[in-house]
Amino acid sequence: MTQLVSSWPHRNPRFFLVLAALLWVTLYRALVPASEALVAALPVDRASHLGGALQFFFYDTPKVLLLLVGIVFVMGMVNSYFTPERTRALLAGRTEGAANVMAASLGVVTPFCSCSAVPLFIGFVQAGVPLGVTFSFLIAAPMVNEVALTLLFGLFGWRIALLYLGLGLTVAILAGWVIGRLRMDAHLEDWVRAMPRVQASVADQRMPLAERIAAGAASVREIVGRVWPYILAGIAIGAGIHGYVPQEFMAGFMGKEAWWSVPLAVLIGVPMYTNAAGVIPIVQALLAKGAALGTVLAFMMSVIALSLPEMVILRKVLKLRLIATFVGVVASGILLVGFVFNLIL
Repeated sequence: MTQLVSSWPHRNPRFFLVLAALLWVTLYRALVPASEALVAALPVDRASHLGGALQFFFYDTPKVLLLLVGIVFVMGMVNSYFTPERTRALLAGRTEGAANVMAASLGVVTPFCSCSAVPLFIGFVQAGVPLGVTFSFLIAAPMVNEVALTLLFGLFGWRIALLYLGLGLTVAILAGWVIGRLRMDAHLEDWVRAMPRVQASVADQRMPLAERIAAGAASVREIVGRVWPYILAGIAIGAGIHGYVPQEFMAGFMGKEAWWSVPLAVLIGVPMYTNAAGVIPIVQALLAKGAALGTVLAFMMSVIALSLPEMVILRKVLKLRLIATFVGVVASGILLVGFVFNLIL
């Protein structure tokens, strides 16, 4: 029986996709009544702080996990077209400017995170991809990825998701372009600059639908299996904020009137080690309690794009001056985003 179920996507891939989509929609529509029923079954008052926190946790946990599983599966199939070799081949030999735009856009649809920054960086350098173009990709890939956009869409709607997409791409494109203009190739580690150049090319690979489904399932096992502890931690923190933190306190601490809230949010975000799936539930709770959108976006971007662990990883291939320049340029873009949106929204 187990073998029959596991072989089903290979025998009837289209039917499998239709049935999986129907099951996903059914589960998603049942989240609100299920969470309310769970809280009602417990000996707590729904209107109390604890009741509100529990309902937030019981609703957001399966919601975020369902959104994550769905989008990671779909993007796992899409990503079968965008291997690291194909990405390098698309970017190799291109000039700056338009190449920065292309690199940041490719970062949105590629599954690379900060843990793969070093091998990707080395591969790009060997293929002759300009330094600024490489940074546009490395900034966009963890910050403006399919997980972040899908969770933002599911929790806040398409306007906030598109806003974040535009802001993230702008920061990645401009930061990469500025770093490229500074001509800091000499601040790569010596062993990186000494590596021989290679021709970036990729053979035409045609993959049947069943294999792309298998690639999507493998992405779910890898990515969801890696980030679910961060999701639970983020939702637990968000539930605590939702249930216990007074709205007046958060509005005064991270509201529009507190000019220092944006730089403080960036300073708090940089040392944190999490990803989009872990930080977005916290962002949801902060906004619900009166935090300003620009401040919250700055916090989220700094957590994802400027995490301290990523700086430690990149130190293997970059000298300290180039790392400091990278942090300064990206942080300036994030600060500008926070201040502008607090001003106009």
